[in-house]
Amino acid sequence: MIIGLVTAVAASACYGTGSVLQAVGSRKSAQQEAAKGASAAGTTQHGGPSLSSTAKAAVTWEFMVGTVLDFVGFALGALAARMLPLFLSQTVISANLIVTALLSVKLLGIRLNRKEWMSIGVVCAALVLLATAAGHEGSGEAARSTHWWLLAITVVLMGGGWIAVHFLGSKAAILAGLLSGLGFGAIGVGVRILDGIDPFDAPTMLADPALYAIFIAGGVGMYLHTVALQIGSVNGATAALVVGETVLPGIIGVVWLGDSSREGFAWMAVLGFLLAVAGAVAVAWFGEPDAHSAAPAGDVKEPEPTAVS
Repeated sequence: MIIGLVTAVAASACYGTGSVLQAVGSRKSAQQEAAKGASAAGTTQHGGPSLSSTAKAAVTWEFMVGTVLDFVGFALGALAARMLPLFLSQTVISANLIVTALLSVKLLGIRLNRKEWMSIGVVCAALVLLATAAGHEGSGEAARSTHWWLLAITVVLMGGGWIAVHFLGSKAAILAGLLSGLGFGAIGVGVRILDGIDPFDAPTMLADPALYAIFIAGGVGMYLHTVALQIGSVNGATAALVVGETVLPGIIGVVWLGDSSREGFAWMAVLGFLLAVAGAVAVAWFGEPDAHSAAPAGDVKEPEPTAVS
């Protein structure tokens, strides 16, 4: 249990730091594009970032370092998902919201209001409750149909997210964050039920639909998270991601995979889970738009001429 918790906390730190560095890279890229007057190439007709602008953001050094940290966080998170109940591992990992909020103050110049700080405090309290109440993780054994359902649902959610970002444009920040969180949650479930891990058996693993659900959820989820950071508040986007990667995996772990709380502590686990989600939603709800968020390129205004006396 202790090793699993330490692993989940380390994954959370990597994810939180990576998100802020990716946000720095996204904003730097957007500002450079705006300075060049590249409005048409930088956005879709609906006001969202184009694939080319997202690709340019991805090659800034800040974004690349953030992506490396995300991969490290993914590896640590996958390990934690095998060692802890999903409702605990995913919630601890989603505490990267706190790391993101604190680092965004320093690196993005964002000032958190009192309600945001209170909401972050609620998330911290919820994590303490969950850690206290958590029991043993389930076996992770699931019917083969569950593996196929995971792949099908992942394709629908990630495909729907791609389409939504294209048509909603700049209005899709929170939705993109939420769907990216669902993608990362699908990774946690997929890693938990994946065949061929222990003992390692490559042919068995390659034949498992859950493996391809993990790849799709990881790739498209990363894209959606990048878009959310480009067009919305870093704290709001991360809070939406927290909800997506926490709620569904936690429910699946309890209902289908045998995760449980300590005897007599079920009420505390439920309370901690609900408080964690409520705190994350509150951060997204009360969060103000980042001062350095990149406005859609079409909205960039030229400075007004100064009157000469």
